[in-house]
Amino acid sequence: MERKHHGHPHSLTDISHMLSPFARWLVIGTLAVTAVAVTIGMIVLWPSDSEHPVPTQFRSADGGSIETVDGEVVDQFRASCLNPAAGSVLETADIPINPVADGPCILNAVRFDSGEVAGRYTVLEIPTKGAQSGAAPGTEGVPTPGSLDEPQAGQPTLHVGDAIRLSTVPGPDGNRYTFFDFQRGTATIIWAILFIAAIVLVAAWRGFRSIIGLAFAFIVLGGFTLPAILDGSSPVAVAVVSSAVILFVVLYLAHGISLRTSSALLGTLVSLLMAGLLSWLTIETMNLTGLSGDQTTNLQVYQGNISVSGLLLAGFIIGTLGVLNDVTITQASAAFELAAAGEPTRLATFRAAMRVGRDHIASTVYTLVFAYAGSALPLMLLFSVARQPLGGLLTTDVVAVELARSFVGGIAIALSVPLTTAIAAALCRPAGAPSPAVAHAAT
Repeated sequence: MERKHHGHPHSLTDISHMLSPFARWLVIGTLAVTAVAVTIGMIVLWPSDSEHPVPTQFRSADGGSIETVDGEVVDQFRASCLNPAAGSVLETADIPINPVADGPCILNAVRFDSGEVAGRYTVLEIPTKGAQSGAAPGTEGVPTPGSLDEPQAGQPTLHVGDAIRLSTVPGPDGNRYTFFDFQRGTATIIWAILFIAAIVLVAAWRGFRSIIGLAFAFIVLGGFTLPAILDGSSPVAVAVVSSAVILFVVLYLAHGISLRTSSALLGTLVSLLMAGLLSWLTIETMNLTGLSGDQTTNLQVYQGNISVSGLLLAGFIIGTLGVLNDVTITQASAAFELAAAGEPTRLATFRAAMRVGRDHIASTVYTLVFAYAGSALPLMLLFSVARQPLGGLLTTDVVAVELARSFVGGIAIALSVPLTTAIAAALCRPAGAPSPAVAHAAT
């Protein structure tokens, strides 16, 4: 009976027990080496304080950055276009312009709320579609006369009470002012507070830590990633180092320092490298240029030292960061919870967690594809109006880039699930596995 008890089943128990310490030290050692490599990479790639040229769309008439002031629309009326008072600084709200009921331009009296001109006024002239067509509202033969009252394409729709920003345009007769953008500070703060409140209300302290991690991620992107790329460093190297730094801090901050978090972190890092390789392959095989966007073209003109293809690849890598993090932490948690709930072996834990992972893959892929498709929706509408064939639409550079992001993200998600699940299953201790003290006594 004693011989039978120490046979093959007991050997499997010993192997299962030995696997966890080996896997634990392997994961810890790998993460430690990665952390050192990432730190060195960040030091090497750290940006300098060199100046960069300001692109035309953000440049004032004197060559510097655009200066803006705050204002509020206090009155609105219709009048003729090309009014000399438009953009000039006025001492009172009494605009020296005769209103015209069906005038082709919308004139907005704006009170300055900041800068040297605070308390004074100006006029913003917004041409309507009627001015563009040379017709007035109610012209005979126009099928939709009401549309002629709307601002021309690219012009803002303003209302009395709107808080706006105006850009300063230096001139020989003093500064003039034009519409720059709406003020969104208050609304942004309110929505940010609601976002934080919802996360903290549901996820409590862990949700608050995740918000801190998110703020850290933006600090890394704004303080290191963007300046380093502008400084001429490899966008791919910067993206990989930035993503790794964010992952180390965000995961441990939000989920605590544990083997569960470490398994998710290692799975995410490896999956991120695979996503980088897949991104490079898609860019090469699909001949993606990234030049279809105006922003990329402008960047290439004013920052010629930046590799556009490298920038596109870096965008792919950073774009997969969030979704990979979501999948890997879910898989690691599923594996550890299933092991604690009674799965007898690590193999059983792996199989059970993979059933959860398959459902997660199916739902996440939908999320990923539709998120990228939504960003290309305006272009698809333009192609639809132009009656371009579907095949031609899908193979244009801007749509192909979004498709490639979906392909890379989907493949990376699919590969990250079994990888992270295997790491977590090796680290956890199933219900059927003896504790280290018991296993040592049995030997």
